[in-house]
Amino acid sequence: MELILIRHGLPVRQELEIGRADPPLSDTGHRQASLVATWLAPVRIDAVYSSPMVRARQTADPYVELSGNTAVIHDGLEEFGREASSYIPVEQLKEENYEAWQALATDFASVQELGLDAFGNTVVGAMEEIIGSHKSQTALVFCHGGVINAWASHVLGITTRMFFEPVYTSVHRFLCASTGERNIVSLNETAHLRDF
Repeated sequence: MELILIRHGLPVRQELEIGRADPPLSDTGHRQASLVATWLAPVRIDAVYSSPMVRARQTADPYVELSGNTAVIHDGLEEFGREASSYIPVEQLKEENYEAWQALATDFASVQELGLDAFGNTVVGAMEEIIGSHKSQTALVFCHGGVINAWASHVLGITTRMFFEPVYTSVHRFLCASTGERNIVSLNETAHLRDF
């Protein structure tokens, strides 16, 4: 089966004093979501999944509307740090706090503190569940950069959980055999953003 992962579009920055940050897409993010939906429209998709987080669901919405599919919300696709009270897009974090961004870019220096091993196990479990439910089909998954990294690092068999930066609404393709083989077809496809 083919597993296609889509990172959400650019969200707004959200910093709360109390509660969980779960920001919506920015205007740019909505446009990115529309572009990836149009790009994927000719592809035969048998099932659509989404993280429950607002930015992922809003990225899925244009594709769902265009295709007539229904997105299944799966809690195992949530991003790490989902209980944090702030969300700062990575490019803003890099400009404002390079050290914090560098820690993010180098596997967080403290994997145990952030629980990335447990996070990776959750992601792998969710993906394997989706794969098992759609043999010989194509499943489209709207999720997050950390989720994509965790799954790709699992497929590659590397211990680094965060090894690349998925572009907003980038497309990542995997082939998954019923015999257990998992292969990367592509990472970070962005042709739909060429004129954006």
